[in-house]
Amino acid sequence: MSTEICPLEWRYGSKEMRKLFTREEIMKRRLEVEVAIAYGLAKAGIVEEWVPEKIKEAVHKVEVSRVDELEAKLGHDIMALATALAEKSGEAGKYVHLGATSYDIVDTAWSLIIRDALKIIEEKTIKVISKLIEYSKKYKNTIMVGRTHGQHAVPITLGFKFANYVYEFTRSLERIHEMEKRLIKSKISGAVGNMASWKDKGLIVEGEASRILELKPHEISTQIAPRDGFAELASNIAILGSQLDRLALEVRELMRPEIGELAEGVGGRVGSSTMPQKTNPVTSEKICGLAKVLRSMVIVALENIPLWHERDLTNSSSERFLISHTILTLDEMLDSMMEVLENLIVNVDNMKRNLEITKGTIMSENVLMKLVEKGMSRTEAHEILREITRKALLEKIEFKDALIQDNRIMKLLKKEEIEELLKPENYLGETEKLIERTIRYAEETISKITTK
Repeated sequence: MSTEICPLEWRYGSKEMRKLFTREEIMKRRLEVEVAIAYGLAKAGIVEEWVPEKIKEAVHKVEVSRVDELEAKLGHDIMALATALAEKSGEAGKYVHLGATSYDIVDTAWSLIIRDALKIIEEKTIKVISKLIEYSKKYKNTIMVGRTHGQHAVPITLGFKFANYVYEFTRSLERIHEMEKRLIKSKISGAVGNMASWKDKGLIVEGEASRILELKPHEISTQIAPRDGFAELASNIAILGSQLDRLALEVRELMRPEIGELAEGVGGRVGSSTMPQKTNPVTSEKICGLAKVLRSMVIVALENIPLWHERDLTNSSSERFLISHTILTLDEMLDSMMEVLENLIVNVDNMKRNLEITKGTIMSENVLMKLVEKGMSRTEAHEILREITRKALLEKIEFKDALIQDNRIMKLLKKEEIEELLKPENYLGETEKLIERTIRYAEETISKITTK
């Protein structure tokens, strides 16, 4: 019988990301930190040079089962780990964890894990952005209804819609990458952060250990690294998750049969266990559902910032969920979004059909601008057109016909002018240039991140 409880163990998250958060991998990273500190002690002259070599040789001998056995007895996970490592280190064992505190190990190991995790997240975010760039170019001239408040506003293009997501996701990519300089750091400074156990050699210990781990150290800390870093991580992940939520919601809304402009295109999927005709946007719905989990985690991360004095233990238990679950949840959402985008169905015919639903009234702003250009005040033009659009919709006649029937309009505009004003392709403003500018920003950002 399976003992898996959390969906992240068997349902959500990629294998590469799950591996980073397995017990074996976490223990491996913590042991790396113990070894690095031993080399720091040797560099500082606190222990002899042979000591870290012996401790390093012992690392592969430490077993999870022995750590569990010791933790059951000692009631302390890092003490159990240090003891298990000491047991396998021979004479060097008495120097394992010398002068270190538990969160020197825990927080520095988290930095190693999160560094690898964020690399995966950035790569997947870039894949999503690249696909959206492709669609922005492909559909830059595909005209559709622009909607505000769920109502028809003015025409846009599908490429313009996609470019807005290119922009948002690129901002998140930038945000996540930029926070690394504050988050991915070593914390090797002892019981309350002042390195007292290593006397005047603390900076040497920290420096050498950090160099080996390829990390920069926190400038100062208490017993733990400042928790604003994890709060920033959770917040930035939740922001990206909410942007994925927005795009998934867009697909869901435009997949309604009465709209039918976009659709998930995964074939062979059962939509309903009882209604054979249904094709449901289940992947997009999954993305939207998981975004709720990410947003809830931000509260946990913020609550962990205020701790007693130089720290208490209230952050520890919640972070066992917080860090792994936020990252793995986002990982699942990014993979799911790529699935949606790679199989996306675009129905151009329905976009054309929907443009005509409001009988041409979607072009009323263009007519307003022309009336003002001809000398009418904006307020008067707005009121007249509001009256005419209501008439067109109530009487179910074309907006063009309603305009032609109004003497106030015909005093200023010719029929040919009205016909040109009502063509959606004539009212796209700077759409192409805005798409190009957005793509340029995204590509430059990706280039900066990937070439570092």
